[in-house]
Amino acid sequence: MRMRPTLSWTPVEGLPPGTTDPGPVVDALGAGGVLVLSGAGLSTESGIPDYRGEGGSLSRHTPMTYQDFTSSARARRRYWARSHLGWRTFGRARPNAGHRSVAAFGRHGLLSGVITQNVDGLHQAGGSEGVVELHGSLDRVVCLSCGTFSARRDLARRLEEANPGFAPVAAGINPDGDADLTDEQVGDFRVVPCAVCGGVLKPDVVFFGEAVPPARVEHCRELVRGATSLLVLGSSLTVMSGLRFVRQAAQAGKPVLIVNRDPTRGDRHAVTRVALPLGATLTTVAAHLGIPVGDRAGS
Repeated sequence: MRMRPTLSWTPVEGLPPGTTDPGPVVDALGAGGVLVLSGAGLSTESGIPDYRGEGGSLSRHTPMTYQDFTSSARARRRYWARSHLGWRTFGRARPNAGHRSVAAFGRHGLLSGVITQNVDGLHQAGGSEGVVELHGSLDRVVCLSCGTFSARRDLARRLEEANPGFAPVAAGINPDGDADLTDEQVGDFRVVPCAVCGGVLKPDVVFFGEAVPPARVEHCRELVRGATSLLVLGSSLTVMSGLRFVRQAAQAGKPVLIVNRDPTRGDRHAVTRVALPLGATLTTVAAHLGIPVGDRAGS
């Protein structure tokens, strides 16, 4: 029997309380060798909602699972209709102060790496280099039959041509780029096949219920082994995909620091959780370190 993926987590009693003191984060970054692990909360200030925070998308939206996508043509039609519409908005999102701060820390040699659970590409747009996209990226598409990769912009053009005039009004946008549409709004949306072999196209992202490629996981574990400390930004750590790296760092005696307004599943492994907004907090941390955070990537 297939199990549904873990989508929620209820905080338990006994978790250490959050703090409003970013001092430990300043100290960790000042020492260098920090590995960043970011989640959807880092992109909320760019207009992309997170999954589980206040007003998070899981309150109204169940993300597509790998099992549903691969087993149902109807599910794929619904996904691509919603994702095609969402891509128009998602693609216009711009990096915020949090992304730019991470990039500034990297430029000043304070980071050993960046792992993101996000699929929005905003770390790179903000100026970060060498980002490991744990769950892939929405700007790529892969064929499940022949394995050919292609650019999302090319698929967007083909979908526009196949669905002229498709412009329903969505109720919202989700962290996976999926717009909220009713079945009536999806209608008879036409899905296009792989241009090479005619196979099924899938965004190059890890759906809920799908495993992260083992080589990518091992690369991330190697980054944890080489880091001095782990800094978690904007993640509830509900799913094991990110939590495993927190546990690995803690078991190795490496300090884990979290900046997230709400309690996380990793709090018991952390030396501190700063319960403040990410953009302002990271900008403050940068100021303490004498690092300017530009308004544009690379500035």
